[in-house]
Amino acid sequence: MNIAQIEENVQNLLKTSSQANFIYDLLGAYGKPKASIKRLQTTGTGSYNLAKSEHEVLWKKNLYFKAVPDDSIHSIIDNIRKDQAIAKHEPRFLTVTNFSTLLAVDTRTGETLDIPFVDLGKNFDFFLPWAGLEKTRYIPENPADVKAAEKMAKLFDLLKQDNPAQDEKSVHALNVFLSRLLFCFFAEDTEIFSKSLFTNSIGSHTAEDGSDLSIYLEKLFDVLNTKDRTKYAQYLQAFPYVNGGLFATRYAIPRFSRKSRAMLIECGSELNWSQINPDIFGSMFQAVIHPDRRGNMGQHYTSVPNIMKVIEPLFLNDLYEEFRRSEDSPKKLDALLRRIEKIKVFDPACGSGNFLIIAYKELRKLEMEIFNRLKIISPQMGLALSGIQLSNFHGIELDDFAHEVAILSLWLAEHQMNVAFKSKFGSANPSLPLKQGGNVVCANAASVDWSSVCKNSGEDEIYVLGNPPYLGARQQSKQQKIDMDHTLGDIKGFSDLDYISIWFVKAAKYIRKTKAEYAFVSTNSIAQGVQVSLLWPQIFALGLEISFAHLSFKWTNSAKNNAGVTCVIIGIRQVSAKPKYLFNGSHRLVANNINGYLANADNVLVESRKRALSDLPPINYGSFALDDGNFTLTVQERDEIVNAAPEAKQYLRPFIGAKELLQGAERYCVWLADSPDKAMKIAAIAERVAKVRKWRIESEREATRKLAQTPHLFAEIRQPSASYLALPTISSERRNYLPVAFLEKEVIASNQIYVVPNAQPFHFGLLSSKMHIVWVKAVCGQLETRVRYSAAIGYNSFPVPSISDLKKREIAACALEVLAIRENYSEKSLADLYDPDDMPADLAEAHQKLDRTVDDCYSKAAMQSDEDRLNCLFKLYEKMTRS
Repeated sequence: MNIAQIEENVQNLLKTSSQANFIYDLLGAYGKPKASIKRLQTTGTGSYNLAKSEHEVLWKKNLYFKAVPDDSIHSIIDNIRKDQAIAKHEPRFLTVTNFSTLLAVDTRTGETLDIPFVDLGKNFDFFLPWAGLEKTRYIPENPADVKAAEKMAKLFDLLKQDNPAQDEKSVHALNVFLSRLLFCFFAEDTEIFSKSLFTNSIGSHTAEDGSDLSIYLEKLFDVLNTKDRTKYAQYLQAFPYVNGGLFATRYAIPRFSRKSRAMLIECGSELNWSQINPDIFGSMFQAVIHPDRRGNMGQHYTSVPNIMKVIEPLFLNDLYEEFRRSEDSPKKLDALLRRIEKIKVFDPACGSGNFLIIAYKELRKLEMEIFNRLKIISPQMGLALSGIQLSNFHGIELDDFAHEVAILSLWLAEHQMNVAFKSKFGSANPSLPLKQGGNVVCANAASVDWSSVCKNSGEDEIYVLGNPPYLGARQQSKQQKIDMDHTLGDIKGFSDLDYISIWFVKAAKYIRKTKAEYAFVSTNSIAQGVQVSLLWPQIFALGLEISFAHLSFKWTNSAKNNAGVTCVIIGIRQVSAKPKYLFNGSHRLVANNINGYLANADNVLVESRKRALSDLPPINYGSFALDDGNFTLTVQERDEIVNAAPEAKQYLRPFIGAKELLQGAERYCVWLADSPDKAMKIAAIAERVAKVRKWRIESEREATRKLAQTPHLFAEIRQPSASYLALPTISSERRNYLPVAFLEKEVIASNQIYVVPNAQPFHFGLLSSKMHIVWVKAVCGQLETRVRYSAAIGYNSFPVPSISDLKKREIAACALEVLAIRENYSEKSLADLYDPDDMPADLAEAHQKLDRTVDDCYSKAAMQSDEDRLNCLFKLYEKMTRS
């Protein structure tokens, strides 16, 4: 059930429900199962209602409701909030009503509702968690967006049927036409036009078969762009002069049929376009022309909280701080107003304009707060009108329709903020004629000169921001590779960078030696692994620094079934003495310096190494089969072969990859590195070798075809000849330690794990320590948020100080203690043992002892946090690589 349906259900029950059934009908409106509601209504054994009184309903985890006959509801709900007998059942909502007023409390968020009962429909979003839609993540207040997108999608499909030939010119014309339609629908519902003027005029002045509608609309759009309309018919003169560029250029109007005309009228007559929310307007409407995105139009997450993570530390917090410092000085407040009016906001990958819209609205909100404060402390000054102009909001967008919608959405946001301003202060700037819209151009931001879109004089206060396209180094199209070469071609190894690096480098050059700053949302990969040493020296060399960063989080602003992208947010400015901040969830840390790994440490760059920087034994991947799966056996397959030919047992060896190492899963492989002639006499083995030979011969790769000469062997054999340490290539970021294990030489290591032959307990201790996992999480890459171990950076670059033999023996003793305790839980996998929520207490204690012993080798002072460890590691790495 989507939010549009829920809103409609709540509106209907206000007309049809009785007081006795109200609460049950309300639960039903949010999709609660009928069987559950029926059990809630019953009494006695099996009833869900735990309340004592007939006027109360108490449903565990869901609801406490009470109907009262008088006006004492405020004191009653205060008492209910303190009632422990009710609290023990953990109802999500506490609700009291006398059917004149309705009060409610969300016990999880602390939000409250105090409204006239008849206004419940306007506030239906308060109870959305009953429908599984958490208010902290969804946009519940605008079902009009969902309905409008659905209607417009139907209209778009009909127009495509009516106008099948679509070249590039006609597609652009259709995009512009749709944006003009959206404006007209919005205008007639928000007093820009007279109420329903646009829809009624079409209904009254065009033929039902749609044959003359395109002619009518062409004439109407001309009128909307004309000041002197005396030559036009009276019904057209009723429309005001719009201007502002929206209707300035003539484009071909699509042909209409009876069906498409009817749908256009339906879009206008059945929807209240005043409820459209520009914050998500654009992203919703992109689904109109992209049918593959329509499946979840009613389940869009709000991106506003994530956008605020960008604009607050970039500029908004600073403006509010200045407001607080100036709140008793009319002169300083006036100066702040003048500053805000001059601010430019620039999104060089603006999509449908979300970042620009939120930034615009937040600046308008602050401006209103300043005006309100001036009205209190200096009423004689009189009230001015808003000085924030859309012309100070700039964007670049490659997609034509998104570019058109961005411009339109900014106009809608301006009108809505003018309405809010007028409601608060009594007057506002007129909506018509439209002023210049946001300076949003349709272009490739990777190749266009940004200064041609948003001029930077060097003294302008400009904030560059946005959510540019990601695309890893191996996922780029031919054109994107050309873009990379154009911007980053002088960087050695640039082909290993993500596509978003273009924006970081271009923005750095754009703001260099100016007052401008920037902040982008990015995948976390640009702050990990090899990309750090490629990208960040280019930025830091321009005299810039990281001013703030949000560490990895999920950016979920698409459909409900989309897991979201793991992102970071990074802000860049000129080198400054101002504070720098690291955000980790709800925690904010003041940093001395933020380096390319987003760590509070010096600007150290960790290079890939073929050999260990420290005194560690060599590391390598396990062996690689390249066998089309023929050498890999399940337990059942291995048993079937051995039952048929017991002599095959010696050629079927345990086969360990990351999954087997961590989760304890069991599998086997055919291993014929020794005595292959005898093994080939076993039919089941010979058959598998023959399949490998055939598959390799038929390969398109010459190197694989050559391997068909030795079909009985793995393609790459790196199996140690003695016991070895095994490390997983991927590990959960939740683990406090890297799960490491000793394996016997008979166990074949796959290329999904790293192997360290000739390792001793001392090495196990180092690699199993907190010091090592802190290093790995900071400098290695990640797969989403999981740790991706790297031999070249995580292991070979791991800095280890000179350690005395005595200390090595202490570390080895601690390591052996960890291994001994793990043996006590042999029934548990490493994944179970190293789950931070379920780690056995004695194992955790043994690891803590190991950590203290390893820490002592790095610093005489006790390590208070992982931040201390990372700082120490970066300093030691810098020292070791300089010497």
